[in-house]
Amino acid sequence: MTTTDDTVGRVYLVGSGPGDPDLLTVKAHRLLETADVILHDKLPGPAILSSLPDDRTEDVGKRAGGDRTRQEYTNERLVELAREGKDVVRLKGGDPFVFGRGGEEAIHLAENEIPFTVVPGVSSAVGGPGVFGIPLTHREHASSVTFVTGHEDPTKAESAIDWNALAATGGTLVVLMGVGKLGDYTGALLGADMDPETPLALIERATWSDERIATGTLATAVATRDRAGIEPPAITIIGPVAKTRESVAEWLVRDAPATAIGEEDR
Repeated sequence: MTTTDDTVGRVYLVGSGPGDPDLLTVKAHRLLETADVILHDKLPGPAILSSLPDDRTEDVGKRAGGDRTRQEYTNERLVELAREGKDVVRLKGGDPFVFGRGGEEAIHLAENEIPFTVVPGVSSAVGGPGVFGIPLTHREHASSVTFVTGHEDPTKAESAIDWNALAATGGTLVVLMGVGKLGDYTGALLGADMDPETPLALIERATWSDERIATGTLATAVATRDRAGIEPPAITIIGPVAKTRESVAEWLVRDAPATAIGEEDR
């Protein structure tokens, strides 16, 4: 049986959802209020990040092609703080276990005998399409969903993604972190004989105040991205469900994203 040293703090791997503070879970709100230290990445959203207390917050984020904190540093920092007896929130965008490297951090904590708790969040892969009226499954259009990273580990000798197989699934394909390589994987899908007229949607910063969506087809993906100026962070939805938005948009009511975590919640 595993025993826990009472002098060691606990690490909470917390998903912040797609960005709107109203989509933080109740547990995430509570932990942000009570944690000794908060280590956050760049994707919780400006309204959430601006509400964090400066004296208890450390930025360990990464940006594609920009400043970044090495994952090894973050792993060790979590262990160091917990061994000092501190309770630590590791705040991530979306869900910590959906392309958020939460699995790597969990393994590192376990190897160092640090107790941790996982607090799920609404993944942008699900919440992003949802708030724009795009269902990932639909009885008439898609009976399966596949989540794929568009940005694999660059140290891999070769890709682990079989685009030929994905082209044949007939369901919905959601690509995260793939705006920069959009032409590569849409080209691979076209090369695998996926229908060029397959509907496609690009969603940037869903639920942020500057969110954007652009729709097109598999064949027009790159032109659609460039015309709309879609930039990271964004997701790509490929499949018939991407066209569903056209039939519901008139009646889809969107609440304005919250501008900050309310004082009553902090």
